[in-house]
Amino acid sequence: MKVKSLIIISLIVIINIMFSCINMVQAAGIGDVITGGDNFMQAGNSGEIGIDHSKLQDTSKTINNILIIVGMCVAVVISSVLGIKFMLGSVDEKAQVKDALVPFVIGCMVVFGAFGIWRIFINIGYKL
Repeated sequence: MKVKSLIIISLIVIINIMFSCINMVQAAGIGDVITGGDNFMQAGNSGEIGIDHSKLQDTSKTINNILIIVGMCVAVVISSVLGIKFMLGSVDEKAQVKDALVPFVIGCMVVFGAFGIWRIFINIGYKL
């Protein structure tokens, strides 16, 4: 029960942090949106706007680093809670921890494997 409460509180804090960083943008009117879209399309067709690859690489690296740090922090917190519960728990609690370890390990493999695959694709994309 304590682990579930800790996880719920952690998720609430993370969601609050995510929503506090949102910038609200409102268009003045539908005419401005259409004009902006037309200008964007004309600039793209004329070749005036190019992709800034260094800026794209920096953004990709920043997103990757933030997500991997969040994944590591969540994994460390959950593994610490499970470890403490295993050391201090009764026989029944130890059995519950052992049952919880399988999804935890699979989740870690999925999360960190996904980041590894993402990194491979990013590195291949940078070389092209």
